[in-house]
Amino acid sequence: MCRWMAYSGEPLLAEDLLFRPPHSLIDQSLHAQLGETTTNGDGFGIGWYGEGSRPAVFKNIEPAWNDRNLREIASQIRTPLFFAHVRASTGTEVQRSNCHPFRHGQWLWMHNGALRGFHATKRDLMTAVDPALFADIEGSTDSELLFFLALTFGLTDDPFGAVARAIGLVEDVSRAHAITSPVQMTVATTDGDSMWFFRYASKGPSRSLFYSIDSSALRAFGADVGVWGRRTVEIRFVVSEPLGDLPGVWSAVPESSAGVVGPGGGEIRPFEPSPP
Repeated sequence: MCRWMAYSGEPLLAEDLLFRPPHSLIDQSLHAQLGETTTNGDGFGIGWYGEGSRPAVFKNIEPAWNDRNLREIASQIRTPLFFAHVRASTGTEVQRSNCHPFRHGQWLWMHNGALRGFHATKRDLMTAVDPALFADIEGSTDSELLFFLALTFGLTDDPFGAVARAIGLVEDVSRAHAITSPVQMTVATTDGDSMWFFRYASKGPSRSLFYSIDSSALRAFGADVGVWGRRTVEIRFVVSEPLGDLPGVWSAVPESSAGVVGPGGGEIRPFEPSPP
């Protein structure tokens, strides 16, 4: 499986977000504590917003902890909205096009988990993608295909509904192939202004996911590691694992839930698949 983090708030250096916290994503790439695998070394990717509405991405198939270029560019990227992902492949090739986050237009998407039985359902799911979008699929992962299904079902207008319909389709197709418990996911997606996140499994516990809930506690945590302690703008994180142990900073996203963080605040609501 994988580990990821999403940040929204005061523009910060990517270096401070990726490397400084005691249990940073770079540390998690080697020493994940809550993931299915301890090491997440099958590539990495970062996505961020700067000039214009279209995000930039940087990806590599090297392990995140061993990429000098990542450290170089992270010291120069200052952004108010940042996605980062370290990958542990569930079977698809280790190649750049399979590294997260995935991008389409102004949207980014990243995923931890798997679609069980994907080899059997892949054709049916691929043919459900809008033909106008199909040619933009670059890789071979279930994660990217899930992104394009969400786009097909209206992600740009209704993220909550689009993801619910995409997951509903996956479960319908899986039942037709006699595949049980097909979906295991935590997902983050953004249009550059707001970011949405999802935690869901067809059966059983889903992968870990946490969000920052108390700005004052988060600032204390940031001050403790010398980063964002004196900032005044609202700052939010959504992470696969807490970035540190300071009490009062992190809360688990409930099972079968979805949330949004944006200029108007944030909310968490129940999530369940719906008919496509």
